[in-house]
Amino acid sequence: MLYNDFLRPLLFRWDPETAHGAAISALAALQCLPGGPQLLSAVVGRPPQGLEIKAFGLEFPNPIGLAAGFDKDCLLPKILPALGFGFLELGSVTLRPQPGNPKPRLFRLPLEHALINHMGFNNAGAAAAARRLGEIPRRAVPVGLNIGLNADCPKTKAPEEYAASLRLLHAQGDYFVVNVSCPNMTGLRDLQERLQLQRILTALNLINAPRKPILVKIAPDLSDAQLPELLGLVSSHADGIIAANTTTSRLGLSPDLGDIQGGLSGRPLRGVSTALIRKIYRLTEGRLPIIGTGGVETGGDAFEKIRAGASLVQIYTGLIYRGPTAAVRILRELGALLAKAGFKSVAAAVGSGAFDDAASGGDS
Repeated sequence: MLYNDFLRPLLFRWDPETAHGAAISALAALQCLPGGPQLLSAVVGRPPQGLEIKAFGLEFPNPIGLAAGFDKDCLLPKILPALGFGFLELGSVTLRPQPGNPKPRLFRLPLEHALINHMGFNNAGAAAAARRLGEIPRRAVPVGLNIGLNADCPKTKAPEEYAASLRLLHAQGDYFVVNVSCPNMTGLRDLQERLQLQRILTALNLINAPRKPILVKIAPDLSDAQLPELLGLVSSHADGIIAANTTTSRLGLSPDLGDIQGGLSGRPLRGVSTALIRKIYRLTEGRLPIIGTGGVETGGDAFEKIRAGASLVQIYTGLIYRGPTAAVRILRELGALLAKAGFKSVAAAVGSGAFDDAASGGDS
């Protein structure tokens, strides 16, 4: 109530990127205070127990994580778990620092509980991220690092550039994500093509020692014809998949919003991403671990994605609209739904609705 009635209206008076920067600064200041994370956890509330899950060889205290894009510069790995997250995905990080696209580049759609972003991988670079993460060697939850491509990198050099970033970041991440699906980088989505992606994953696997999980984040706009070949490659060359990134579709939004350039996230993406998760689970017969993201605001949304086939679920836009208690509230709601449905664990629910034709028609 405090966030919805007071803090969110105040933050929404500011430009979205300014408000985001203020939130990052406030969390960074709290992170530096002795006992700061513990204080935040006490205010937000502790997540429920009994929601542990294992995926791609890692143990997660719960299945709700923070999606990439919130903490691009890896500033907050110590404080963010206090919000209840079971894992963090930081970045996207590129090999070299880059400023991103011209402002304004982040837009709120409050009626739709959505965002459109055209950020363009603005970040301080892989070396800076590795240095910051190295200063906090002990972390409360697994940390994934999302790796992007510099805008000035020729696509023919993409394998070498992704590999160079992984070399710098390898010691600091528990898992890594190959981001070839951001719509705000010209030509990046072309790297989802089989031969291009195979070259990238081969280059990463050659230097991935000691071995850590590598996942691929895909676009929600892939056609049914593209998906089987892509999944075959990811299944043989990577450890999991993230479905999905932001969409270039405007998904029934009012026409006056159609001219805003960038990727759409939030509530309008929920059904699209859940349907994609279900397709992936069916096509791979549940053998490829899935992180589901897109439009998650409630425990019901998370439960829907888990039943569709996601082992883990991420939020970002939902955090903007529901506030700092979002993860804990989602987890409490999710725990109640699992118990009501008779599931003894999160793992038992994964994919339980993937082959249910009635479930596949229920997305919205």
